[in-house]
Amino acid sequence: MRSRIPFAMTALAAGLLNAAQVNADSVDLTMYYPVSVGGALTDVVDNLVEEFESEHPDINVEAIYAGNYDDTRVRAMSAIEAGDTPQLSVLFSIDLYELIEQNAIVAFDDLVETDEERDWLDSFYPGLMENGQLDGKTYGIPFQRSTIVLFWNKDAFEAAGLDPETPPENWEEMAEMAATVREASNGEQWGVMVPSTGYPYWMFQAFAFQNGHRLMSEDGTEVYFDDPAAVEALEYWVSLATEHDAMPDGTIEWGTLRQNFIEQSTAMMWHTTGNLTAVRSEADFDFGVAMLPMKTQRGSPTGGGNFYIFEDASEEEQRAAMTFIRWMTDPERAAAWSIETGYMGVSPAAYETDALKSYVEEFAPAAVARDQLEHGTAELSTYQGGRVRRALDNAVQAALTGQMSTEEALSQAQQEADGVLRRYAR
Repeated sequence: MRSRIPFAMTALAAGLLNAAQVNADSVDLTMYYPVSVGGALTDVVDNLVEEFESEHPDINVEAIYAGNYDDTRVRAMSAIEAGDTPQLSVLFSIDLYELIEQNAIVAFDDLVETDEERDWLDSFYPGLMENGQLDGKTYGIPFQRSTIVLFWNKDAFEAAGLDPETPPENWEEMAEMAATVREASNGEQWGVMVPSTGYPYWMFQAFAFQNGHRLMSEDGTEVYFDDPAAVEALEYWVSLATEHDAMPDGTIEWGTLRQNFIEQSTAMMWHTTGNLTAVRSEADFDFGVAMLPMKTQRGSPTGGGNFYIFEDASEEEQRAAMTFIRWMTDPERAAAWSIETGYMGVSPAAYETDALKSYVEEFAPAAVARDQLEHGTAELSTYQGGRVRRALDNAVQAALTGQMSTEEALSQAQQEADGVLRRYAR
C-alpha cells in the first residue's frame, strides 16, 4: 500500500499540472451584445456559446447582454476608455464610422490568413455587407441582421371584408385597407402602426426609399433629409393618422408594438423581421408577412447588428475572436439562429441548409426579409451617427405629434446634421 501512495499522489499532481497548463493556454474573450426584439434571445446566445466552448475548449467566451444597441455601444466604448477592452462585440452595423474614427476596431482583411478565410469573408449577402465596409475593407460581419417587414392579421382583414391573403402592395392600398379595418371594427382596432420611438429614423428611411430617395451619401459625410421626396414620405406617414384615421396620433412605442399586434390592437404593423419567431409563437390568430408597400419602388433599409473585433485585443485574442465569429456565422449556425429568432440567415449558404430549407417550405414568411434584400438599401450611417440620427428622430416625432410641419421639421434636422457633418466634407 505504501508504495502506491506516492504513485497516486504523483499521478494526481501530474493531472492537476496538465489541467493548469490547459487553462493557462486558453484564450478568454469578452463579448457585449444587444437585444432589441422579443423572445428569449439571451438563452439562445448562451446555448450557442456553450456549444462553441465544448467544441473549442481552448477558447472561453463571456457573452454579456448589454441592453439595446445604443446601450451596448456605450458600454463597449466605456470599457475601452477604462482600459478593459472587450475582444469582440455585436454592435449596430451603422456604428462603423464612429468605431473607425476612434480607431477602436480592426479590419477582418488584416486578420484573414488563408484562402478558406478569404472565401468566408466573401460568403455573405452583399446587401448585408454595405454597412460593414469602408474604403475596400470589411470591418463588420453580419450576425443579427434584418429588414423591416409588414405583419398583417389575416383574421382582421377577413372581418373587414378584405382578402386575407392579399397585403397592401403600395402606399395607397395600405392607407385604404387600414382605414377599412378601422371602420369595420367600429374604432376598436387600428388599421396600421409604424413605430416612432426606438428607431424612428429607420422607419422614415424606408418611407423615403420607397419614394425613390436615399437619405445619405455613400461616404457618410452628407445627408439629404429635406429633399422634396423625403418631405412627401413623412407627409404620408403623418397622414395615416390625420387624414385616414388608420393609425393612432402621436408616437407609437417600438418596445410595445409587437404586443399591440399580438393583442390585435392593430391589424398591421411595420417591424423588424427579428420579431418573426416571437410573433409566430405568441399570436393566436392567422397572420402573414410581406415586403413593405411601395410608392415609386419597393424598399427597406437593412438593419441589425454586426460582429466587430477590437484593435486593442492581442493578436492571439483577435485570432480566437475570429474563430468564434466564423463558427457563429457558419451556414448551419446561421440557419439555426434565423429559425430561433426570425433574423435573416446572413449568407446564401444558410438558406441551402436542410434545416432552413425545410423551415421556409413549412413557414414561408421566414423568407420574406431575405427576398426583400433585392429591394434593400444600406441603413442610415454617417460620421457622428448618433447626433445625426437624433436630429432626424426628433424631426419625425415632431411631425407625428403635430409640433411642427413635415417640411419645417426636416429642414431643421437638415441644418443640425449639416452643422455636425461640416468638418467631414470632402
